[in-house]
Amino acid sequence: MVARVLADAPAGSTLTPRAIARTLNRSSGAVGNACRVLASRREAEVVSGSPLAYRATATTSTVAAVAIIAGTPPPPRKRRSKASSTTSPPPPAVSLSTAAVTGPVMRPNGMAYHPRRLSGMPDVTALRKLREAGVAALMYGPPGTGKTSVVEAAFPDLITVQGDGDTTVADLVGEYTQTGDGRYVFVHGPLVRAMREGRTLFVDDATLIPPTVLAVVYPAMDGRRQIIVKANGGEVVDAAPGFYVVAGHNPGVHGAVLTDALSSRFSAQIRVSTDYDLATQLKIDKRAVTVARNLATRQSNGEIGWAPQLRELLAFQKIAGVLGVGAAAGNLVGTAPEEDRDTVAAVVRQVFGSPFEPLALGSRI
Repeated sequence: MVARVLADAPAGSTLTPRAIARTLNRSSGAVGNACRVLASRREAEVVSGSPLAYRATATTSTVAAVAIIAGTPPPPRKRRSKASSTTSPPPPAVSLSTAAVTGPVMRPNGMAYHPRRLSGMPDVTALRKLREAGVAALMYGPPGTGKTSVVEAAFPDLITVQGDGDTTVADLVGEYTQTGDGRYVFVHGPLVRAMREGRTLFVDDATLIPPTVLAVVYPAMDGRRQIIVKANGGEVVDAAPGFYVVAGHNPGVHGAVLTDALSSRFSAQIRVSTDYDLATQLKIDKRAVTVARNLATRQSNGEIGWAPQLRELLAFQKIAGVLGVGAAAGNLVGTAPEEDRDTVAAVVRQVFGSPFEPLALGSRI
Protein backbone atom coordinates (compact mmCIF):
# COMPACT_ATOMS: atom_id res chain seq x y z
CA MET A 1 0.00 0.00 0.00
CA VAL A 2 2.86 2.38 0.80
CA ALA A 3 4.51 1.54 -2.52
CA ARG A 4 1.28 2.34 -4.32
CA VAL A 5 1.01 5.77 -2.67
CA LEU A 6 4.60 6.58 -3.63
CA ALA A 7 4.07 5.31 -7.19
CA ASP A 8 0.88 7.34 -7.62
CA ALA A 9 2.54 10.57 -6.48
CA PRO A 10 3.54 13.09 -9.20
CA ALA A 11 6.94 12.33 -10.73
CA GLY A 12 9.82 13.54 -8.57
CA SER A 13 7.64 14.49 -5.60
CA THR A 14 8.59 13.41 -2.08
CA LEU A 15 6.40 12.20 0.76
CA THR A 16 7.03 11.89 4.48
CA PRO A 17 5.82 8.81 6.37
CA ARG A 18 3.34 11.07 8.18
CA ALA A 19 1.84 12.24 4.88
CA ILE A 20 1.55 8.67 3.62
CA ALA A 21 -0.02 7.61 6.94
CA ARG A 22 -2.70 10.27 6.57
CA THR A 23 -3.53 9.00 3.09
CA LEU A 24 -3.81 5.39 4.25
CA ASN A 25 -5.32 6.11 7.68
CA ARG A 26 -2.52 4.07 9.24
CA SER A 27 -0.03 4.78 12.00
CA SER A 28 3.09 6.75 11.09
CA GLY A 29 5.25 4.10 12.75
CA ALA A 30 3.92 1.28 10.57
CA VAL A 31 4.29 3.40 7.45
CA GLY A 32 7.83 4.38 8.46
CA ASN A 33 8.77 0.71 8.81
CA ALA A 34 7.36 -0.03 5.36
CA CYS A 35 9.31 2.90 3.88
CA ARG A 36 12.56 1.64 5.40
CA VAL A 37 11.96 -1.84 3.96
CA LEU A 38 11.30 -0.38 0.50
CA ALA A 39 14.41 1.80 0.73
CA SER A 40 16.58 -1.13 1.83
CA ARG A 41 15.48 -3.01 -1.29
CA ARG A 42 15.97 0.09 -3.47
CA GLU A 43 12.25 0.07 -4.21
CA ALA A 44 12.02 3.59 -2.77
CA GLU A 45 14.58 6.34 -2.32
CA VAL A 46 15.41 8.38 0.77
CA VAL A 47 15.47 12.03 -0.30
CA SER A 48 16.10 13.89 2.94
CA GLY A 49 16.72 13.09 6.56
CA SER A 50 15.08 16.08 8.29
CA PRO A 51 12.26 15.60 7.85
CA LEU A 52 12.66 12.05 6.57
CA ALA A 53 11.11 11.85 3.11
CA TYR A 54 10.89 9.28 0.35
CA ARG A 55 10.13 9.17 -3.35
CA ALA A 56 9.46 6.42 -5.88
CA THR A 57 12.14 4.72 -7.92
CA ALA A 58 11.87 2.90 -11.24
CA THR A 59 10.84 -0.29 -9.42
CA THR A 60 8.28 1.15 -6.97
CA SER A 61 5.34 0.82 -9.34
CA THR A 62 6.29 -2.82 -9.97
CA VAL A 63 6.21 -3.52 -6.23
CA ALA A 64 2.81 -1.83 -5.95
CA ALA A 65 1.44 -3.90 -8.83
CA VAL A 66 2.74 -7.15 -7.31
CA ALA A 67 1.14 -6.33 -3.96
CA ILE A 68 -2.18 -5.68 -5.63
CA ILE A 69 -2.06 -8.82 -7.76
CA ALA A 70 -1.25 -10.85 -4.66
CA GLY A 71 -4.38 -9.56 -3.05
CA THR A 72 -7.62 -8.11 -4.33
CA PRO A 73 -7.18 -5.33 -6.92
CA PRO A 74 -8.64 -2.03 -5.80
CA PRO A 75 -11.30 -0.93 -8.28
CA PRO A 76 -10.40 1.80 -10.80
CA ARG A 77 -11.23 5.35 -9.84
CA LYS A 78 -14.87 6.35 -10.01
CA ARG A 79 -16.01 2.74 -10.38
CA ARG A 80 -19.50 2.52 -8.98
CA SER A 81 -20.24 -0.14 -6.42
CA LYS A 82 -23.25 -2.13 -7.59
CA ALA A 83 -25.56 -3.90 -5.21
CA SER A 84 -25.62 -6.89 -7.58
CA SER A 85 -21.97 -7.89 -7.08
CA THR A 86 -20.40 -11.10 -8.30
CA THR A 87 -20.25 -12.31 -4.71
CA SER A 88 -23.30 -12.98 -2.59
CA PRO A 89 -26.04 -10.38 -2.99
CA PRO A 90 -26.77 -8.16 0.01
CA PRO A 91 -29.88 -8.91 2.01
CA PRO A 92 -32.98 -6.96 0.99
CA ALA A 93 -33.76 -3.78 2.86
CA VAL A 94 -36.02 -4.31 5.84
CA SER A 95 -39.50 -2.91 5.35
CA LEU A 96 -40.76 -1.47 8.64
CA SER A 97 -44.34 -0.55 9.27
CA THR A 98 -44.93 3.06 10.25
CA ALA A 99 -48.23 2.17 11.90
CA ALA A 100 -48.31 3.01 15.59
CA VAL A 101 -47.00 0.18 17.74
CA THR A 102 -49.38 -0.95 20.47
CA GLY A 103 -47.08 -2.58 23.01
CA PRO A 104 -43.51 -3.43 23.95
CA VAL A 105 -41.02 -3.91 21.10
CA MET A 106 -38.31 -6.56 21.28
CA ARG A 107 -34.68 -5.45 20.94
CA PRO A 108 -31.97 -7.64 19.34
CA ASN A 109 -30.77 -8.73 22.81
CA GLY A 110 -34.20 -10.18 23.55
CA MET A 111 -35.18 -7.46 26.04
CA ALA A 112 -38.49 -5.66 25.66
CA TYR A 113 -38.49 -1.92 25.01
CA HIS A 114 -41.48 0.04 26.28
CA PRO A 115 -42.19 2.89 23.81
CA ARG A 116 -42.65 6.45 25.02
CA ARG A 117 -44.59 9.33 23.51
CA LEU A 118 -42.92 11.49 20.88
CA SER A 119 -45.02 14.12 19.15
CA GLY A 120 -48.24 12.31 20.01
CA MET A 121 -47.15 8.85 18.87
CA PRO A 122 -44.90 6.03 20.10
CA ASP A 123 -41.23 6.99 19.75
CA VAL A 124 -40.50 3.82 17.75
CA THR A 125 -43.16 4.79 15.22
CA ALA A 126 -41.94 8.39 15.05
CA LEU A 127 -38.37 7.29 14.30
CA ARG A 128 -39.58 4.96 11.55
CA LYS A 129 -41.55 7.80 10.01
CA LEU A 130 -38.47 10.01 10.08
CA ARG A 131 -36.53 7.30 8.28
CA GLU A 132 -39.24 6.98 5.65
CA ALA A 133 -39.08 10.75 5.10
CA GLY A 134 -35.27 10.77 4.99
CA VAL A 135 -34.89 13.00 8.06
CA ALA A 136 -31.75 12.09 10.02
CA ALA A 137 -32.23 12.02 13.80
CA LEU A 138 -29.83 12.89 16.61
CA MET A 139 -30.72 11.40 20.00
CA TYR A 140 -29.15 13.35 22.86
CA GLY A 141 -29.23 13.06 26.62
CA PRO A 142 -27.24 11.77 29.61
CA PRO A 143 -25.75 8.27 29.48
CA GLY A 144 -28.15 5.56 30.59
CA THR A 145 -31.39 7.21 29.50
CA GLY A 146 -32.22 4.69 26.77
CA LYS A 147 -30.97 6.29 23.54
CA THR A 148 -29.53 3.03 22.26
CA SER A 149 -32.60 1.08 23.41
CA VAL A 150 -35.09 3.13 21.40
CA VAL A 151 -32.91 3.06 18.28
CA GLU A 152 -32.49 -0.72 18.50
CA ALA A 153 -36.24 -1.15 18.98
CA ALA A 154 -37.09 1.11 16.04
CA PHE A 155 -34.63 -0.39 13.55
CA PRO A 156 -34.04 -4.16 13.67
CA ASP A 157 -31.75 -3.85 10.63
CA LEU A 158 -29.35 -1.67 12.62
CA ILE A 159 -25.59 -1.53 12.06
CA THR A 160 -23.86 0.20 14.99
CA VAL A 161 -20.59 2.13 15.14
CA GLN A 162 -19.37 2.88 18.67
CA GLY A 163 -17.63 6.23 18.42
CA ASP A 164 -14.68 7.43 20.45
CA GLY A 165 -11.67 9.69 20.08
CA ASP A 166 -9.67 6.94 18.34
CA THR A 167 -12.24 6.25 15.62
CA THR A 168 -10.69 6.56 12.15
CA VAL A 169 -12.03 6.82 8.62
CA ALA A 170 -11.04 3.17 8.13
CA ASP A 171 -13.33 2.19 11.01
CA LEU A 172 -16.22 3.59 8.96
CA VAL A 173 -15.43 2.79 5.33
CA GLY A 174 -13.04 -0.18 5.68
CA GLU A 175 -9.39 -1.00 5.06
CA TYR A 176 -7.03 -3.56 3.57
CA THR A 177 -6.54 -6.67 5.70
CA GLN A 178 -4.05 -9.48 5.24
CA THR A 179 -5.55 -12.95 4.95
CA GLY A 180 -4.01 -16.14 6.31
CA ASP A 181 -2.47 -16.99 2.95
CA GLY A 182 -0.72 -13.63 2.66
CA ARG A 183 -3.15 -11.90 0.31
CA TYR A 184 -4.47 -8.41 0.95
CA VAL A 185 -8.19 -7.85 0.62
CA PHE A 186 -10.21 -4.70 1.19
CA VAL A 187 -12.85 -5.28 3.87
CA HIS A 188 -15.63 -2.72 3.69
CA GLY A 189 -16.70 -1.03 6.90
CA PRO A 190 -20.11 -0.49 8.49
CA LEU A 191 -20.89 2.70 6.57
CA VAL A 192 -20.41 1.00 3.20
CA ARG A 193 -22.36 -2.07 4.27
CA ALA A 194 -25.28 0.02 5.52
CA MET A 195 -25.32 2.03 2.29
CA ARG A 196 -25.20 -1.01 0.02
CA GLU A 197 -27.82 -2.94 1.95
CA GLY A 198 -30.18 -0.03 2.60
CA ARG A 199 -29.90 -0.38 6.37
CA THR A 200 -29.83 2.01 9.32
CA LEU A 201 -26.41 3.15 10.55
CA PHE A 202 -26.34 4.14 14.23
CA VAL A 203 -23.30 6.23 15.15
CA ASP A 204 -23.30 6.04 18.93
CA ASP A 205 -21.36 8.74 20.80
CA ALA A 206 -20.93 10.48 17.45
CA THR A 207 -19.67 13.68 19.08
CA LEU A 208 -16.62 11.86 20.47
CA ILE A 209 -15.42 11.09 16.93
CA PRO A 210 -12.97 13.65 15.48
CA PRO A 211 -14.95 15.97 13.15
CA THR A 212 -12.55 15.35 10.24
CA VAL A 213 -13.28 11.61 10.52
CA LEU A 214 -17.04 11.92 10.90
CA ALA A 215 -17.14 14.11 7.79
CA VAL A 216 -16.83 10.96 5.66
CA VAL A 217 -20.47 10.18 6.50
CA TYR A 218 -21.87 13.55 5.40
CA PRO A 219 -21.97 12.95 1.60
CA ALA A 220 -24.00 9.80 2.26
CA MET A 221 -26.55 11.79 4.25
CA ASP A 222 -27.21 14.69 1.90
CA GLY A 223 -28.66 14.77 -1.59
CA ARG A 224 -25.64 12.98 -3.04
CA ARG A 225 -26.21 9.81 -1.00
CA GLN A 226 -22.78 8.74 -2.15
CA ILE A 227 -19.25 8.39 -0.82
CA ILE A 228 -15.85 7.85 -2.44
CA VAL A 229 -13.62 5.29 -0.75
CA LYS A 230 -10.19 6.79 -1.43
CA ALA A 231 -8.36 3.91 0.24
CA ASN A 232 -9.89 1.48 -2.27
CA GLY A 233 -8.84 3.19 -5.47
CA GLY A 234 -11.56 5.84 -5.45
CA GLU A 235 -14.43 3.35 -5.33
CA VAL A 236 -17.79 5.10 -5.52
CA VAL A 237 -20.53 3.72 -3.27
CA ASP A 238 -24.15 4.79 -3.73
CA ALA A 239 -26.74 4.43 -0.99
CA ALA A 240 -29.50 1.92 -1.64
CA PRO A 241 -33.11 2.83 -0.79
CA GLY A 242 -33.71 2.56 2.95
CA PHE A 243 -30.25 3.73 4.00
CA TYR A 244 -30.60 5.96 7.05
CA VAL A 245 -28.33 7.53 9.66
CA VAL A 246 -29.17 8.12 13.32
CA ALA A 247 -26.66 9.27 15.92
CA GLY A 248 -26.30 9.46 19.69
CA HIS A 249 -24.84 12.37 21.68
CA ASN A 250 -24.11 12.65 25.41
CA PRO A 251 -23.93 16.37 26.25
CA GLY A 252 -21.53 17.18 29.04
CA VAL A 253 -19.40 14.07 28.55
CA HIS A 254 -15.72 14.99 28.38
CA GLY A 255 -14.60 15.31 24.77
CA ALA A 256 -18.10 15.36 23.25
CA VAL A 257 -18.34 18.26 20.78
CA LEU A 258 -21.49 18.92 18.76
CA THR A 259 -20.10 20.92 15.84
CA ASP A 260 -22.23 23.09 13.58
CA ALA A 261 -21.43 20.78 10.66
CA LEU A 262 -22.70 17.75 12.56
CA SER A 263 -25.74 19.50 14.00
CA SER A 264 -26.85 20.77 10.59
CA ARG A 265 -26.87 17.21 9.18
CA PHE A 266 -29.43 16.03 11.74
CA SER A 267 -32.66 17.89 11.13
CA ALA A 268 -34.48 16.09 13.96
CA GLN A 269 -32.78 16.46 17.35
CA ILE A 270 -34.59 14.54 20.09
CA ARG A 271 -33.83 14.85 23.78
CA VAL A 272 -33.93 11.56 25.69
CA SER A 273 -34.38 11.60 29.45
CA THR A 274 -35.17 8.90 31.99
CA ASP A 275 -38.81 7.90 32.33
CA TYR A 276 -39.11 7.49 36.07
CA ASP A 277 -42.72 6.34 35.70
CA LEU A 278 -41.42 3.43 33.64
CA ALA A 279 -38.95 2.65 36.41
CA THR A 280 -41.88 2.34 38.79
CA GLN A 281 -43.78 0.14 36.33
CA LEU A 282 -40.75 -2.14 36.15
CA LYS A 283 -41.16 -2.63 39.92
CA ILE A 284 -37.87 -0.99 40.83
CA ASP A 285 -37.70 -0.16 44.55
CA LYS A 286 -39.79 2.98 44.99
CA ARG A 287 -37.23 4.45 47.37
CA ALA A 288 -34.54 4.25 44.68
CA VAL A 289 -36.88 5.94 42.20
CA THR A 290 -37.59 8.66 44.77
CA VAL A 291 -33.85 9.24 45.21
CA ALA A 292 -33.43 9.50 41.44
CA ARG A 293 -36.32 11.97 41.05
CA ASN A 294 -34.98 14.14 43.89
CA LEU A 295 -31.49 14.22 42.39
CA ALA A 296 -32.86 14.87 38.89
CA THR A 297 -34.65 17.95 40.23
CA ARG A 298 -31.47 19.18 41.87
CA GLN A 299 -29.60 18.54 38.63
CA SER A 300 -32.10 20.58 36.60
CA ASN A 301 -31.71 23.40 39.14
CA GLY A 302 -27.94 23.36 38.65
CA GLU A 303 -27.16 22.18 42.19
CA ILE A 304 -25.41 18.99 41.05
CA GLY A 305 -24.19 17.59 37.76
CA TRP A 306 -25.36 13.97 38.07
CA ALA A 307 -28.54 12.05 38.74
CA PRO A 308 -29.28 8.30 38.45
CA GLN A 309 -30.81 7.31 35.12
CA LEU A 310 -32.77 4.21 34.19
CA ARG A 311 -29.53 2.26 33.71
CA GLU A 312 -28.46 2.94 37.32
CA LEU A 313 -31.94 2.10 38.62
CA LEU A 314 -31.97 -1.23 36.79
CA ALA A 315 -28.53 -1.95 38.26
CA PHE A 316 -29.88 -1.04 41.72
CA GLN A 317 -32.60 -3.65 41.37
CA LYS A 318 -30.20 -6.37 40.23
CA ILE A 319 -27.70 -5.67 43.02
CA ALA A 320 -30.49 -5.57 45.59
CA GLY A 321 -31.62 -8.98 44.40
CA VAL A 322 -28.23 -10.60 45.01
CA LEU A 323 -26.52 -8.51 47.73
CA GLY A 324 -29.43 -6.79 49.44
CA VAL A 325 -30.94 -3.31 49.44
CA GLY A 326 -28.17 -1.89 51.64
CA ALA A 327 -25.50 -2.89 49.14
CA ALA A 328 -27.57 -1.47 46.27
CA ALA A 329 -28.00 1.84 48.11
CA GLY A 330 -24.29 1.99 48.89
CA ASN A 331 -23.48 1.28 45.26
CA LEU A 332 -25.77 4.14 44.22
CA VAL A 333 -23.70 6.48 46.40
CA GLY A 334 -20.43 5.07 45.05
CA THR A 335 -21.60 5.42 41.44
CA ALA A 336 -22.02 9.18 41.78
CA PRO A 337 -19.16 11.44 40.65
CA GLU A 338 -16.94 12.46 43.55
CA GLU A 339 -18.03 16.09 43.42
CA ASP A 340 -21.71 15.11 43.85
CA ARG A 341 -21.23 12.17 46.22
CA ASP A 342 -21.97 14.02 49.47
CA THR A 343 -25.27 15.31 48.11
CA VAL A 344 -26.24 11.88 46.78
CA ALA A 345 -25.33 10.27 50.12
CA ALA A 346 -27.49 12.82 51.97
CA VAL A 347 -30.52 12.16 49.75
CA VAL A 348 -30.06 8.37 50.04
CA ARG A 349 -29.85 8.69 53.85
CA GLN A 350 -32.99 10.85 53.91
CA VAL A 351 -35.05 8.46 51.75
CA PHE A 352 -33.80 5.12 53.11
CA GLY A 353 -33.64 6.27 56.72
CA SER A 354 -30.00 5.38 57.39
CA PRO A 355 -26.58 6.28 55.97
CA PHE A 356 -24.85 4.09 53.37
CA GLU A 357 -21.23 4.02 52.30
CA PRO A 358 -19.98 3.11 48.83
CA LEU A 359 -19.30 -0.60 48.35
CA ALA A 360 -15.81 -1.50 49.53
CA LEU A 361 -13.90 -4.58 50.63
CA GLY A 362 -13.57 -5.05 54.39
CA SER A 363 -11.23 -7.04 56.60
CA ARG A 364 -9.96 -10.48 55.71
CA ILE A 365 -12.41 -13.32 56.39
